[in-house]
Amino acid sequence: MRTPLQREHKFTLCYVTERRALASAKGDLTSREVRTNPAHALLEIIRHAATAGVDWIQIREKDLEARSLAELARLAVADARETRASILVNDRLDVALTAGAAGVHLGETSLPVEAVAEWRRSGRRTDFRMGVSCHSAEAACAAERAGADYILFGPVFATPSKAAFGAPQGIQRLREVCVAVRIPVLAIGGIRIENAASCIAAGATGVAAIRLFQESVDVAAVVARLRAKCSSRS
Repeated sequence: MRTPLQREHKFTLCYVTERRALASAKGDLTSREVRTNPAHALLEIIRHAATAGVDWIQIREKDLEARSLAELARLAVADARETRASILVNDRLDVALTAGAAGVHLGETSLPVEAVAEWRRSGRRTDFRMGVSCHSAEAACAAERAGADYILFGPVFATPSKAAFGAPQGIQRLREVCVAVRIPVLAIGGIRIENAASCIAAGATGVAAIRLFQESVDVAAVVARLRAKCSSRS
């Protein structure tokens, strides 16, 4: 059961990018475009997601060198200005700042949460969002204490992209994390239209996904169905 504070949080949809998985992307992107210029193909999908009403887009391209990542993030930020979407950059605080992104998302091997929170408290960017990936209630509580604004918790369901993190955590562990912290928790890992509402019922304030948005022919329809299904469980 969610806490009263969690009920006040805005329902959030987050698209996490993964250009290496674009070989199966559908829509108006051809296989040749994906093979020859995956960054360009990814930018097109980011544009579609932002226009469709996805709230956050986390650029998670860990293998891109800094200059290419910064250019991708800069273009994504420019495109998103005409939409409601906020661009977040995975791991790289320097790239996020250079590109004018809305925030940074930190993993277990990223910069310490405390260091980024201290930098933010210095007054340089008080509106800068900071999220953390967590795989346990203990880690989520630690991230909250350190100053994180939100948590990505998972994998909740089975998914190839999160196989390295072990077996799915399941709805019950998601519920335990949502009760343990007062900041928003987004569920990630194997999220589909059919199971997203169960995450919201467990206390999550949103869902994050790669394939759900990246492989969809009609992202706007996916967003509309997610909002319709999940709003009834909020």
